[in-house]
Amino acid sequence: MNVELPKFVRILLTSAALAFGTTAAMSEGLTLDLTQTISTAVESDTDRLVAIFKDIHRNPELGFMETRTAGIVADELEALGFDVTTGIGVTGVMGVMRNGDGPTVMYRADMDANAVEEATGLDYASTVRVKRSDGVEVPVAHMCGHDAHVTWMLGMARIMAENKESWGGTLVLIGQPAEELITGARAMVDDGLYTEHDAPVPDHFVALHTAPVPTGIVAARAGTIMAGTDQIDVTFHGIGGHGSTPQLAKDPVVMAAFAVTQYQLIVSRVVPPLETAVLTVGSIQAGTDNNVIPDEALVKINLRFFTPQTRETMISGIRSINNGIARTYGMSDDRMPDMVMKGYSPPLVNDAPLIERLEEPLAELLGEENVVKEFPPATGSEDAHILPSPHENAEVAYMAVGIADPDVFAEARARGQAVPFAAHNPNFIVDLDAIPLGTEVAAVLVLELMAK
Repeated sequence: MNVELPKFVRILLTSAALAFGTTAAMSEGLTLDLTQTISTAVESDTDRLVAIFKDIHRNPELGFMETRTAGIVADELEALGFDVTTGIGVTGVMGVMRNGDGPTVMYRADMDANAVEEATGLDYASTVRVKRSDGVEVPVAHMCGHDAHVTWMLGMARIMAENKESWGGTLVLIGQPAEELITGARAMVDDGLYTEHDAPVPDHFVALHTAPVPTGIVAARAGTIMAGTDQIDVTFHGIGGHGSTPQLAKDPVVMAAFAVTQYQLIVSRVVPPLETAVLTVGSIQAGTDNNVIPDEALVKINLRFFTPQTRETMISGIRSINNGIARTYGMSDDRMPDMVMKGYSPPLVNDAPLIERLEEPLAELLGEENVVKEFPPATGSEDAHILPSPHENAEVAYMAVGIADPDVFAEARARGQAVPFAAHNPNFIVDLDAIPLGTEVAAVLVLELMAK
């Protein structure tokens, strides 16, 4: 999350940053008694929530493999009285609690981890390794905080189930697979989330995400906050052969290498300079032996953009470069590179009326200075907003919750670092104090929308 970091320094100078309650006047949706009920419930549930978080962290699962995590979500929600549906979009979970008249609020927590080897040294660190569908064995760890997201949702679910007299409407909780692949939300929708599985149509959609800023801070603002993204696989076809006689082969490794360098010219020389565009090659896979020219090379590409025009410029540029290189190396029309569009999500746009409504209870909970409302859009991306996208009237509120230990954050800043760690970094650590804090934030947001 890109933010104005000086705004965060105040959090390190006041104990209010870690206060999980307030005596200020409540917003229209929440009463002081209800807010105090939330704080008391979270405090008494913290040990259980931390245990759930550590368990999920210790047992991470990649996208569309989240069977254990989905089972935890389903079992917890069923025990609380939610009507639970599993297996939506492979491993997605939906829990529905109907509680009379009122709005329908959908809340999402993503469940998948990263193919990153954890280096935190925590006593609950992941040592998991799995073999993916492509046959490659990879380490797996929650280095983006989705384990916290699931825990926050489960903690909020208990508060909602135990205080049904305080709210009305329909609460829809979603355990979403494969956010990292940018395909999980679309998979749930395409699998009939609203048709085959009868998900109630949301009036409001809420999702939270971790951010490597101090615990006690929430970033929330209206408008475009995250970039759109595409995941693209390009396969260059060649003719394999012996490394000693390259003239008898057509080397796809060389084609891929030239393509990687030329892709960057799309951003620097084709996309208008005032437009934001990011093109990253995250993986090149080809061959196995030193002296064998393979017959294929796979290039994995990620795009970030804020406008459809910039997206199309990058996609068409990639296609032109691929074909031009292949033709230069003498490949026939039926051996042009394959280009597979694996996952797409448009820019994430928060609805102003909903964000403005929710900023007030957040400020009352955390302190006005700890709700960051002004920050530039991030080139990070999400697919959460695809879940409500079939229904244009659903308002979206997506917020970032600080999860860095304030002392660790302060030390990093003193060393000149913007943040102590980034998402997907092997040293990404969720401060355990952020587990109850995020739970309370989730409950306050949902109850603000549903309180009687």
